[in-house]
Amino acid sequence: METKKNKKHSMMMCFIDATAKIIEEEGIDYVTIRKVASLTGYNSATLYNYFENLDHLIFSACMKFTKPYTDNLPRYIENCFNSVDRTLRIWECFCYYSFSNPKIFHSIFFAKLSNSLNDYISEYYEIYPQEISNSYHSIYTMLLKNNIYDRGYILLDECAQEGYIKREDILEINELFMLIYKGILSNIIENEINIDIDNFVLKTMKFIKINLNHYLIKKHELFV
Repeated sequence: METKKNKKHSMMMCFIDATAKIIEEEGIDYVTIRKVASLTGYNSATLYNYFENLDHLIFSACMKFTKPYTDNLPRYIENCFNSVDRTLRIWECFCYYSFSNPKIFHSIFFAKLSNSLNDYISEYYEIYPQEISNSYHSIYTMLLKNNIYDRGYILLDECAQEGYIKREDILEINELFMLIYKGILSNIIENEINIDIDNFVLKTMKFIKINLNHYLIKKHELFV
């Protein structure tokens, strides 16, 4: 049984790596089943034995480009001593890497696939376990969530547990954060502009801090 599973993962890895190569060299908009099949030496029918459709394959390949984010996340939060600091630093890290590769992150977190996206995330990290193995437990749990709203909720729930915000405000704060983030990410993609990433991150974090500051019920310096 394990041998069969390993074989499946090896085949999926072959297709994912080939797709990632096309994305890196040509761009996400230029991935086709025919190109992937040609690059791997397998036919299109074989590919469909392992992936639901092209979107599923592209989603999995895009996950490879999140490794710099997951690798650097522990460094961003290593000096955080409370949930508010962790939340802000995780958002800062996420903004930096997603603004650096906006189409990739948009394809992952706003993908429209028929099956559970969280299942695809778990599946990906089963194939590439080394890309998540060094994460802290709470970060590990968050990274397994594809739904960006669920990721944000996990962070804010910790803030509520530590008494920084009211639990009943979590959904509202989370929604505000998502509107800020998605609006800026969409603007970057739609305008196809060469952005000053640091500037956009600073602007996003400023808006996030202003909104969070409004809901704080326990003293904390956000440096807005």
